[in-house]
Amino acid sequence: MSRAIPAHARTTGSHSAVTTAEPSSPTTATNSTSDDDDAIVARAIDLTKTYGNAEAAVTALDHVSVDFARGQLTAIMGPSGSGKSTLMHCMAGLDRPSSGTVLVEGLEVSSMSQRQLTRLRRQRIGFIFQSFNLVPTLTAKENILLPLQIARRPIDMEWFTHVVDVVGLADRLDHRPSQLSGGQQQRVACARALMSRPAVIFADEPTGNLDSRSSREVLEFLRDSVRQYGQSIVMVTHDPRAASYADRVVVLADGRIIQDMDDPGYDQILEVFASDDTDSPTVADSPTVADSPTGTDSPADAVSHAPTDGDRS
Repeated sequence: MSRAIPAHARTTGSHSAVTTAEPSSPTTATNSTSDDDDAIVARAIDLTKTYGNAEAAVTALDHVSVDFARGQLTAIMGPSGSGKSTLMHCMAGLDRPSSGTVLVEGLEVSSMSQRQLTRLRRQRIGFIFQSFNLVPTLTAKENILLPLQIARRPIDMEWFTHVVDVVGLADRLDHRPSQLSGGQQQRVACARALMSRPAVIFADEPTGNLDSRSSREVLEFLRDSVRQYGQSIVMVTHDPRAASYADRVVVLADGRIIQDMDDPGYDQILEVFASDDTDSPTVADSPTVADSPTGTDSPADAVSHAPTDGDRS
């Protein structure tokens, strides 16, 4: 099913559900919400983001409103400069919107202090980036457990063993990143993201540096984590094949949502980019490793500096 979305559509819920309380644990309750709100893990309300000033100003997000459902894999697509990465950065608290509201688990991310954002990212948000963001001097096991250790949270070794088995890394736990293939490194990153059982995982071009076989393995793992564990995942991708693994595909162009498709097939996704007003994604559009955010709080947080003008993909 496909539906075109006007610029200000898909705003749901009320601002009365917004709270700026500092998150203290992944299970902290927020203000009472409706059943509809409970089904939403993250929400953007009338989001704008502008880079530069006056005549040099560039609008990356133009009044975007969108909900991300709990227990669903959502892909965000669009040509370079469409605003898809900017949207994800704002949703994850890696960048601040110029105006509008971002909610994650009912918490207003867009008004949090840096300390609150760091705590939110450690407790409720998981990250998977194109460049893996593994600590080169640590083993696969140490990389997977590092975020929990930094946050001083207890480690559930039974869950660790299960996650490692699912991603097929049981015989690679003592290897450092340089001893692993690209696909294995990304599986370490996936396991690291899952270990904290986050409310939502944001994945920025998770298969951008992988060959077709490794890409398929990572995408199948992400899809299975949604189906088997109810994980919520928002994935930015240029690749229609990767997007076809998603339950839903949101397409941006010029900072606005132009298509919102439920359970689309590969051919249906290609048709969207074959239209005159949406450029087809190509390999040349894909971001480089340098485009992926890197940690400032710690490598395990995978927290970026605010994206610069060059990060508006």
